[in-house]
Amino acid sequence: MCRVVTSEIRVKTQGEVDILDITREVNGKIEESGVMNGIVTVFMPGSTAAITTIEYEPGLMQDLPAALQRLFPREIKYEHEQMWHDGNGHSHVRAAFIGPSLTVPISGGRMMLGTWQQVVLVELDVRPRDRRVILQIIGE
Repeated sequence: MCRVVTSEIRVKTQGEVDILDITREVNGKIEESGVMNGIVTVFMPGSTAAITTIEYEPGLMQDLPAALQRLFPREIKYEHEQMWHDGNGHSHVRAAFIGPSLTVPISGGRMMLGTWQQVVLVELDVRPRDRRVILQIIGE
C-alpha cells in the first residue's frame, strides 16, 4: 500500500553560500517513515536558499561559490535591491537558478544517490538563517 509521509528538517546556516550536507538527515527521515521503495522530494520554502546535489568535498565547496559569483555577481545592479535595499537581489536570482527542490528515488529504504553524490542545502541569503526543509516521502 502506498503512503505519503511529510516531515521536516531544521538547520541553522552561516549566511551567504553556506553549503550544508543534509543527506544523513534526509535518509534518517526516510528510515523513520518506513517507506522502502518510492521517492522523496526535498523542498526549500523560501526564495533565498536552494536544494541540489553535489560531491560534498573541499574543492567543490570553493568552486560552487566562485561559479555563482561569476554567473550572478553580487556587485551588479539588481532591481530587487533598488526596491527593498536589503542587499540580497543576487541571492534571489541564484536561488531561482539552482532551484528549491529535488526528487530522489528510494530503494531499500535509502536514497539512490551516486557514490560521490550528496543532497545539499545552499544558503544564498546575505545573513545567517534558521531554515526548514520540507520532505515528502511517497512509496511503500
